[in-house]
Amino acid sequence: MADLIPSPLAQHFEQLYRLSDDPWAMRARWYESRKRALTLACLPKAQYEAGFEPGCANGELSAALASRCTTLLVSDLNATAVELARNRLRDLPQVQVEQRAMPHQWPQQRFDLVVISELAYYLSAADLKVLLGHIIDSLVPDATLLACHWRRSVEANGQSAERIHAAFNARPELTRLVSHREDDFILEVWSPDARSVAQREGMVPDTTA
Repeated sequence: MADLIPSPLAQHFEQLYRLSDDPWAMRARWYESRKRALTLACLPKAQYEAGFEPGCANGELSAALASRCTTLLVSDLNATAVELARNRLRDLPQVQVEQRAMPHQWPQQRFDLVVISELAYYLSAADLKVLLGHIIDSLVPDATLLACHWRRSVEANGQSAERIHAAFNARPELTRLVSHREDDFILEVWSPDARSVAQREGMVPDTTA
């Protein structure tokens, strides 16, 4: 594991979790609570068989996603975050928490839900490309991919929310179903299945065939 995690990034997260078990105030801030509610509301399916959330931090979003998934795998590269998430999610038997470094330790299984929340701007352009490749390869035909990123900063590696989401939008295998933009963040949803929610439920004709 250690040789796959960039040392400065690992040290950055170690310092954050030494100072607090909730470095981004995910439990306390209305901003975070509202963003979780928007995340759930933007998912085009009511229930998912197998979800994956890398970069789970202390498991607050994971707990919300668990209610929509038969099984949910979540991971983080930081050992303290993994233990915090395991404690937060201990009463949810459908959730499995693992320590993994993204994108190089992507799990070898298929998912119908992948959530990339506040993660991709820590990656280099090359690793973002690898991440996208792993995501595409792991999605089942009617899967949902959701990404959400903070807009008000650009990381030292040059990544910004706009650049990250442009890379997602450029993938021809995906159709964007939702695009929600605020001054603070971008939240977007894609799927290999181009049908809208109304089309999936037979409310309007399926024009994607």
